[in-house]
Order: sequence, then C-alpha cells, then structure tokens
Amino acid sequence: MSHKRIPKRKAAFAAGTVVALGAAAILLPNANASQDGSSNDTAAVAPKTLKATDASDLASQLEKLLGDAFAGSYYDSDKQQLVVNVVNNVISGDNNNVVVQAKKAGAEVREVDNSLPELAAGAKTLKEEATIPGTSWAVDPRTNKILVTADSTVTGNKWNTIESTVKSLGSDMATIKKSAGTLKTFVSGGDAIFGGGARCSLGFNVTAGDGSPAFLTAGHCGVAAEQWSDTEDGQPIATVDQATFPGDGDFALVKYDDPATVAPSEVNVGGGQTVAINQAADAEVGSQVFRMGSTTGLADGQVLGLDATVNYPEGTVTGLIQTDVCAEPGDSGGSLFTQDGSAIGLTSGGSGDCTVGGETFFQPVTTALQAVGATLGAGDAAGGAGDDQAGGEEAGAGDEAGAGDAGAGAGEEAGAGQEAGAGEEAGAGGDATANPGDEAGATPGEEVGGDQIGGEEAGNGDQNGTGDGTGAGDGTGVTESH
Repeated sequence: MSHKRIPKRKAAFAAGTVVALGAAAILLPNANASQDGSSNDTAAVAPKTLKATDASDLASQLEKLLGDAFAGSYYDSDKQQLVVNVVNNVISGDNNNVVVQAKKAGAEVREVDNSLPELAAGAKTLKEEATIPGTSWAVDPRTNKILVTADSTVTGNKWNTIESTVKSLGSDMATIKKSAGTLKTFVSGGDAIFGGGARCSLGFNVTAGDGSPAFLTAGHCGVAAEQWSDTEDGQPIATVDQATFPGDGDFALVKYDDPATVAPSEVNVGGGQTVAINQAADAEVGSQVFRMGSTTGLADGQVLGLDATVNYPEGTVTGLIQTDVCAEPGDSGGSLFTQDGSAIGLTSGGSGDCTVGGETFFQPVTTALQAVGATLGAGDAAGGAGDDQAGGEEAGAGDEAGAGDAGAGAGEEAGAGQEAGAGEEAGAGGDATANPGDEAGATPGEEVGGDQIGGEEAGNGDQNGTGDGTGAGDGTGVTESH
C-alpha cells in the first residue's frame, strides 16, 4: 500500500480570527482559562470563569469531595461557569463545610431534591417496565430530573406504557416528550468508510494495545461489516478488531491492515482544515460540542444529558451522551469534539435530521478507549489525556510540537513522527519545530479559532476522508490517502 505525502502549507489566518466551517457551524476562540484574581475570602467563593473542559475536570473533583451530597453538574455556557447540584437534605453539619469548599473551588452550588441514587432508581424502573424500541432516557442535571423521549413509532399501548411509567415516578422525578423523528442508528450507503454495503464515518485515530495504528468508529458499524474501505467498492484498508453493540456502549476498534499507515490525531472539518485532537475528555452537560460526519459535515450544539439509555430497534444501548447536535445516515461513528481539541464521543444514533433537528446520542470516547485498550492518536498518549498530549511543553507547545523527529514513542511511521501528528508534514506548521504561536497550533485559541482550525495545512487537505465541505473525499477520514 503506497502513501501520498502531504504537502506543507502555512496557515494564513491571523490569531483569534473566527473561521466559518461546514454546515454553518463556527468555532469561536477559546474562553479564558480558570481565573480567580483575588486572594480574599469573598472573591474565593465567587464562581470562576472556566473553559468547558476545565469545568469537566472540576466536576470530577467535586463529585469525590461532595460524596453523597453530589447530585450532578452542568456547564453554564453563557456565564462560562460550572453549576454543581447538591442534595438539600444532606448538606447540613459537616457536609455544609464541604459545600463551602466546593464554592471556594470555583463552582456555583445549587440545592436540588433528587439524589443520584434516586435518579438511578428511576432509570432502573424505566428499564424494567418500559424498555420499548423508539424510547430513550437520560438524567438532565439542569432540571434534576430524568428526561424521557419517545419517537414517532411509540403509539397506542406502547405510548400508554411509557407515559404511565413516567407518571408513576412523579413529575418531580421524570418528564416525557414526544419526538417527531424516528430513533435509529446513522448508518447508510454512500461514501466515507465502506463495509458490507454500509457507510459510516471514521471517529478518531488511535494506537491499539499492540502498538498498531487503528481508528474508533461506532459499534453498530463494526458489527455490520468486518472489513472497511476508504472508497466505495474499493479494496479494504482496515479490519474490525473489537465491536460492542448493542449493550454497554456503541463502539468499535478497527485496525489498519498496513502497519505503516500514518494516522494523525486530528479531525478533518472540510475545506482543507483540521482540528488537532490533543486529549480525550468526558462530556459536561451544557458544554458546546462539534460533530463531524461524512454525510452532513460539521455541526455544533450542546450536551443535554449523560449516561443515556437508548432503545434502538436492534437493542438497548447504555452509557451514551445525549445532545441536540443534528446527524443523518452515514454520520455514524463520526467524531464529537470540543473547540480546544478534546475528543468527546462517537456518533451513535438519534432521531430527526439536520433540517428539522432532533436528539442525537454519542458513545463516550474515554469509555471506548478503556474498553478496547487503545490510546488516542499515536505513541504514548495515555488514554488520550496524558501529559504528553495535554498541551504542555511536550505536546504541541514545545520546540517539537509534541512529536519530535523520530516519533513521540511511536516511531517515524506510526502517526507521531516526522510525517504525522505534529511533525514536518502531517499536522502542524511548515516545519518540524512548529512554534505554537506561529504554525503548530499548540495554543488552543490560535488553533481552533484563528491560525489553524487545523489551518490549510494540518495534515489533511483534500486527501483525507471527509473532503471539501461535507467530508466525503478520497481518504479514510483523518488519515493519509492510500
């Protein structure tokens, strides 16, 4: 299998410039990082301004700190603040001191009625009494309730069952809404990655546990076909190694057949531009996310719920992310990410389309990586969130843009060396040293909102999978053409 070398190009956008992309989605310059600005006690309890990824990290820390008092959290994107729910009947006494600590950590603390165990018990009742194809449910921390959705196929006795089950939980515990669309997985015929007459989208390039190059996509794509090509009716370039669907997730690990395949850690967003993927991160309700798929290109929206259960016609899938980002057939497996280059999810399914909108569900990337034993990108990117890929001195902000000449632990041909990731040809600037302010995109504000949303350069151009505009070009999605 031959490789096409990717030409070097220098990004022409000024830092901070807003770049319009794909389906009218816009990636804005990064919000300010966490800041306090004062050391007195009054200022210390004021909610901090946070980026969405920082809010997610803080939420994880506060969940441990608050213990039983923690009842979920969400990101207020307008105020750029983390809101943490605490159960109102367990915050007295010693727990009250913990709440004060949570405020000092920078979160806005809100009292709610339903605890996480109570919400989990409600979800269990729904599973036992109303597992009906065409329904889904997820906890919405903004309302402190379970949001239940039924699509257009849920009628008659099926609707009566789901409605009565929701009513039995109480209006203070669960709500239900009707969706005009049909809940389904987004797999179709067409182009992008092809297997067994089906079309899907590549999610993120990874390194498998044995060190071989691979990518993540949807599990229902992985069970639909064993071998996948980057062109319709073309020769296979990758083979499914593991796939989960339905059940505890919707994800698949697909290994490239050629062990020398260069698989940079980036997402092609069309128009010759890419977003460098620096880490994997957990979703936070309320945060802005972007989805790239081979059918509809780039779209954006917000996270609505976590740990969602979806009852597809093929079976029940648990542990998903619920969003209002649109998607259509062929987008399955496509990448869900943030403006600062964090991998969040893989497109699973939903209802509606990109004309009328609807609900869409995603497999969390962090869970998929752990399950298949892979790491994000190439080399020693531990779970996609290690120090070497988090934007530090050795991860796109140093002298060698996080990869170096010989390869960030993955060798010259494994996606992090001279020809991949952030080296000479595949994903940073015009030369291997990749000054972060200049060409490598190591500074998130420049990379995603200005100099390079991936820039003209970023290692893809017209050769990589999603092509111009809609992302259905010649290659495999975010790797070199073969």
